[in-house]
Amino acid sequence: MTKYLISFPAEAMVLTDEEFPAVVADSHAVIEEAKAAGVYVFGGGIDESVAPVLVSADGSVSAELHPGSRLNGGFTVLELPTRDDALEWSRKIADACRTPQELREFGYDPQS
Repeated sequence: MTKYLISFPAEAMVLTDEEFPAVVADSHAVIEEAKAAGVYVFGGGIDESVAPVLVSADGSVSAELHPGSRLNGGFTVLELPTRDDALEWSRKIADACRTPQELREFGYDPQS
């Protein structure tokens, strides 16, 4: 089976205060469905109040990140048998979150 990253950038989720509780409930329901189906690996949101840092091989830490690097918003990692399954779960999450989702496939690594 293949692991898939389903995600959205923070700026893509534009909700009113009134919409937010329903989106939270709906997105949690999809995650519970994924857990019940045995395909859920991990998910969450990037805590944007904590600044990212770049850590080098020598242990030095810098606030300067790789050029063009950007990771924020929410994500879910699912392990699924086919890309079609990943597309369907992405659709469910997009519906629950009220925003389109980006779908990426992790490369196979027999050591992980």
